[in-house]
Amino acid sequence: MDGQGWPRLRVDDWQETRDTLHMWTQIVGKIRLAHAPLVNHWWQVTLYVSPRGLTTSAIPYGSGAFDIEFDFVDHLLLVRTSDGGAREIRLEPMPVSEFYARTMRALDDLGVPTRIQGHPNEVDPAIPFAEDDRHASYDAGAAHLFWRQLLQVARVMGEFRSRFAGKVSPVHFFWGAMDLACTRFSGRDAPEHPGGAPNCGDWVMVEGYSRELSSCGFWPGGGEEGAFYAYAYPEPQGFADRPVGPSGAFYSRENGQFLLPYEAVRKAPDPGRALLEFLQDTYEAAADLGQWDRQALEDDPARWSHKTRRYAREEHSR
Repeated sequence: MDGQGWPRLRVDDWQETRDTLHMWTQIVGKIRLAHAPLVNHWWQVTLYVSPRGLTTSAIPYGSGAFDIEFDFVDHLLLVRTSDGGAREIRLEPMPVSEFYARTMRALDDLGVPTRIQGHPNEVDPAIPFAEDDRHASYDAGAAHLFWRQLLQVARVMGEFRSRFAGKVSPVHFFWGAMDLACTRFSGRDAPEHPGGAPNCGDWVMVEGYSRELSSCGFWPGGGEEGAFYAYAYPEPQGFADRPVGPSGAFYSRENGQFLLPYEAVRKAPDPGRALLEFLQDTYEAAADLGQWDRQALEDDPARWSHKTRRYAREEHSR
C-alpha cells in the first residue's frame, strides 16, 4: 500500500477469491432484493461500503428490520436483527454451496426465513448456489485490500456525487457485475434498453436504463489492478472521440465506455484528483454532447460553507 492509502492488488493474485466473493455478494444482495420494495433502477438491491466492509444497510422485515454485513477486518459475515438477534459466519475458504447453506440457516434461526432465486445473474455459466463447489477460495488479505480500494473509491465518488443537484444514485455496490457505481440522470426518458446481460432478463436492464444517464464506477477487473469506467446511455454522437483525462484514460470501443486503469490512479501524485478528473471529464462529455441542462443540474457542494464556518467559530468561542 502506498502512503496515500490506495492499495495495490493485482487481479491475477486474487482472481479465485474475487470470483468466490462475487457469488457470496450475489447471495446477500438477493436476500435484500427478496425483502426491499422496488426503488427506481434497482437501487434497493445494492450493497454499500461500510467502515468495515460491505453492508446491506437496514432491510425491512415485518415491523422490524435486519441487516447483513461483510466484515473484512475481522472476516465475518454478520447477520443482525432489530430485536437483538445476531449470527456470525466466519469468512474463510468454503464452497459457495456451503456459504449459501450457512447464510440461509442463519436467517431461519433469526426468524427471517427467506427464499431467493437460487442462481447468480450477469455471469456465465450461472451455477446454482446450492451446487457451486467450484468457487471456494477466500484470501483474507486480498479481501481486506479490495475493501480498502473500495473505501478510497467511494470517498472520491462521494465528492463527485456532491456536485450534482439533479437525480443521482447513491455510491453503491452492484453485486451483479461486482462494481461500485454512481449514476447521474438528465431528467429525460431513454430509449428502451436492448438487454443482453448473461443470465439476466432483458426487463431488468429496461428498468435500469429507463432514463438518460451518465454512469461511472470501479470494477475489480479490466486491468492489471482493476479499472474505472464511465459511459453514457444513450451514448451521444461524438462521445467516444471526446478527450478526457488523466493520462491513461481511453475509450474502449469493445466495451462501449471510457476506461482508466486503477494503477494509473494509484501511481498518480494525487490519486484523488486524478480520479476526479476522469469522473468530471467523462460526465461533461455526456452532458455537453447530450445537451443536458447543466446549469439546473449542477451545484457547488460548498455553497453554505460561509455559514457553517461561522457557526463553527461561534461554537468554538463558547
